[in-house]
Amino acid sequence: MLDFYRGKRVFVTGHTGFKGAWLCAILNMAGAEVTGYALAPASPSLCELIGPGERTNSIYGDIRALDRLWAVFERARPEIVFHLAAQPIVRESYRDPVGTYHTNVMGTVHILECVRRSTWVKSFVNITTDKVYENRQWPWGYRETDRLNGFDPYSNSKSCSELVTDSYRDSFLKAQGVAVSTARAGNVIGGGDFAADRIIPDCVRAVQNGEPIQLRNPNSVRPYQHVLDPLSAYLLIAQKQYEDVGLAGSYNVGPDGCDCLTTGQLADLFCQAWGEPARWECIAHNGPHEDAILRLDCAKIRAALGWQPKWHAERAVAETVAWAKAWLGKQDLTQCMAAQIRAFFDAENV
Repeated sequence: MLDFYRGKRVFVTGHTGFKGAWLCAILNMAGAEVTGYALAPASPSLCELIGPGERTNSIYGDIRALDRLWAVFERARPEIVFHLAAQPIVRESYRDPVGTYHTNVMGTVHILECVRRSTWVKSFVNITTDKVYENRQWPWGYRETDRLNGFDPYSNSKSCSELVTDSYRDSFLKAQGVAVSTARAGNVIGGGDFAADRIIPDCVRAVQNGEPIQLRNPNSVRPYQHVLDPLSAYLLIAQKQYEDVGLAGSYNVGPDGCDCLTTGQLADLFCQAWGEPARWECIAHNGPHEDAILRLDCAKIRAALGWQPKWHAERAVAETVAWAKAWLGKQDLTQCMAAQIRAFFDAENV
């Protein structure tokens, strides 16, 4: 799969974010010509620690500024576009719903408008979330045909992003021959995620400070997966629809059923991988609404594209802990990530 990207012009929004930085690292190793467009990274951040990569033209800009985005896009003339720029935190969306909708909805409108104006894009993938579905707390997985209606402002804004993508595809891009897909991934973990209000970053901060890990909802069930698993799916979707526009559509991207864990089970895996003195405790939860259970049915991407996850939760947590210990030990993080990418894409030429 990665050989396909050698020499391809690729545009990545949100390249300074957690998933964006990992995606650029993979594309750099694959030999792609990458243009990244995003806000300057916060501190600390993965992009700040490792840099965008020598094959990435890193441009700082706001996805909400259409004229600036178009000027960069027109110069880059990408064949493939990955849209990751977003306000990605549920609890932050309660604190700033207007900013969340502005970024997640109008940001999607703006990148799609750039694709519409272009004559060179062949493949577009909008990365959304498993939280786009109207969550009825079902024990079974949601399918791509289930109703979109996220509850909180973040989830709902991503549902809106899906609808915007559908409209642009049907109104403009299908006629232009652009393949358009959305990818709905579950909860992603991996080295270099420093976001607030995410379980693994909270775990790392707690052990770093010599404190117990505090869990708000230890019984909440989520589909946890290492960041390389969904990124491999995004890369495969973009490639396959580039080669056959008939494969474009919406795809759930999640782990095997055995990796749909409670937050408490994930914290247990973290403590086992880290060792002493890592431990967790449950604290009273008086915060905003968070869904108790969420699962994905990923039969479509497996059947249509042959994708399947590689790393189970135990391996995913172990690799994440290894990265965190390398960071705390001031080791070469670029080499650490390259080794993990090579181990994941073990059959690829990377």
